[in-house]
Amino acid sequence: MEIAIIALILAVLLGAFILVPRHGKSAHKNKVKSTIANSKASKSYSKKEVMLHNRRTDCWIIIKDKVYDVTSYVEEHPGGDAILAHAGDDSTEGFYGPQHATRVFDMIDDFYIGHLQK
Repeated sequence: MEIAIIALILAVLLGAFILVPRHGKSAHKNKVKSTIANSKASKSYSKKEVMLHNRRTDCWIIIKDKVYDVTSYVEEHPGGDAILAHAGDDSTEGFYGPQHATRVFDMIDDFYIGHLQK
């Protein structure tokens, strides 16, 4: 009898887990990510300031007038030191090159720190 009750409870929990829509969590996650991006968007950097961050241990890049701090990614970069070729400079052309998988377009947002001053 106890086994039947436990099995019934587990079946109800499993059914609830499968049937309950999970879009609420992803919507919340997107809202949080959007809020973070918007708070970072208020920061602007001059080209001169970005140019100071041109080393393996301090690497910023510019892609379409947005500034990204990719320092933490340099060692993980599948292309090795190629990411350093434009450290502290505009990397737009290299970023959109054929060597990059489409997932980099999603990943880059994690490194966004602000926009380039015009």
